[in-house]
This record gives sequence, C-alpha cells and structure tokens, in this order.
Amino acid sequence: MAVEVGDKAPDFELKDQHGTPVKLSDFAGKKDVVLVFYPLAFSGICTGELCAIRDELPSLGGEDVQVLAVSVDSVFAHRAWADQEGYQFPLLSDFWPHGGVAAAYGVFDEEKGLARRGTFIIDRSGVVRWKVDNDIPNARDLDTYRKALAELS
Repeated sequence: MAVEVGDKAPDFELKDQHGTPVKLSDFAGKKDVVLVFYPLAFSGICTGELCAIRDELPSLGGEDVQVLAVSVDSVFAHRAWADQEGYQFPLLSDFWPHGGVAAAYGVFDEEKGLARRGTFIIDRSGVVRWKVDNDIPNARDLDTYRKALAELS
C-alpha cells in the first residue's frame, strides 16, 4: 500500500554508510525530511541525482532539511559510494529485510528487487506533504523538491 500525501510517514530505522542506525523519528520536531529512494548505488542516473542533491543541498533548505537516501544496497556499498562521491547525507541500507522500508512506502519493485525513484517530503510533524514515484529509468527534477520545500515554509 502506497503512502500518500497527508499520511503519517511510517517510521523506520536503517543503518547509514558508517553502520550508524538512523531513525526517521529522530528528526521529528527538528527538521523537514527529503526521503529519497533510489534503485542502486554506482548506477548512472542514481549518481547524477544524488550528486545534484549533494551540490544543491543549500538551496533545498540547508540546515532546516535532512536528506535521507535509501536503497537496497549494503552498508559497505554505500560507504564506498559515499566516499567516492563525497556524499555527506546518510545513505541508508534497506538491505534486510530486503526492501522492507521501500515496500512500506509503496515504492518497492518486487519483480526487480529494488526501489523505484520515490521521493517523499515529510514535515517536522512526520506527515508526508509531497511525493513523487518515478519509474526506474526516469530521473527526478530537483526544482520540484525546491518548490515543495518552499511551500512548507
């Protein structure tokens, strides 16, 4: 079942690229969250999208916004990719149960065994305020993130 705008975002805890547990609820009352699901580390479109987020983070809300990027890749793959690309935001491993968080948000592709390009903007009260769910080959547009985040302010 897909998470829709206006729904309470399902809480989760996943390990980041350093093996540190990160919970969505850790940001409640503190920051808006841009939750970005992507298919696989090291792939061309995913690298382009996350590099754009890395480079444009200040224009996405800076210190008031937390980006959490999620894929089914292992912590170890995330660490290597983050080190290679200079990602400072958490890359979260939805490795086991395989794709469990992506499935909870309705963006897991069962046939391919990975997440589609789903993005959810979650406000400080934990409510989904905006979402997009793109098929795997279709990159997302950062300008839509900016517009949705501006509407939260």
